[in-house]
Amino acid sequence: MKIFKNLAAVLVVALFVSGCASVKTDKWQNCAMAGAAIGGAAGGLGDDHDRSDLIVSAIGGAVIGGTICALMAEEVAAPAPEKDTDGDGVVDSLDQCPNTPAGAKVDSKGCALDSDGDGVPDYKDECPDSAPGAVVNELGCAIPLVLKGVNFHFDSAVLTDEAKQVLVQVADNYKAYHSHVALLIGGHTDSKGPAEYNLSLSQRRAEAVRAFLIAEGCDESKLTAAGYGEEKPFADNATKEGRALNRRVELTVK
Repeated sequence: MKIFKNLAAVLVVALFVSGCASVKTDKWQNCAMAGAAIGGAAGGLGDDHDRSDLIVSAIGGAVIGGTICALMAEEVAAPAPEKDTDGDGVVDSLDQCPNTPAGAKVDSKGCALDSDGDGVPDYKDECPDSAPGAVVNELGCAIPLVLKGVNFHFDSAVLTDEAKQVLVQVADNYKAYHSHVALLIGGHTDSKGPAEYNLSLSQRRAEAVRAFLIAEGCDESKLTAAGYGEEKPFADNATKEGRALNRRVELTVK
């Protein structure tokens, strides 16, 4: 009868081994407990068993079970890292701007930073400190507002009557809606005459506009005048029409 008991124990252990091998992620403690139960059952087979057989078989089953599972259990493979296609440090599943150019600084959503909030991302912003509310071009630089109708008497910095009417409206609008914004008043001339003279004339014209706006109640601390002479032509100085366009006053948000 003892032979049958031993044979049965071997069969039970064999079944245990095959079962343990199929449970790849099982903990060795669980296998040890299962081994103890199976070992105890094996020790209790037959009609001549006693309490010591049960205890010895249970202990042996626990040791064997734990050892077998520790040896046979396969290590759980670590999950594959998520892709970051554009290499910006934000994985694709969280990246709301998946085609960010290489090297561009991004936020937590993977979108390029726009520090000055002008709609042009930092990586292609040539003027990264644009004032809030400034209208900018594709380079991120403020687009000057040409004050159409603001002209001067010939070869002077004296405003025409039409120019004064335009500037009254500019002043009223500025005080009502933009008084917190600092403005640069830029004076420009055409290329006729000496460059040095044109530079001086443009400065005097810009200062004349500034003085008029201040007289209309605008905050002088927010207004700066600068003359550029013929340095920044807007049109072709070779034509009469082009020269007329180049003689201008512009407002730019600082």
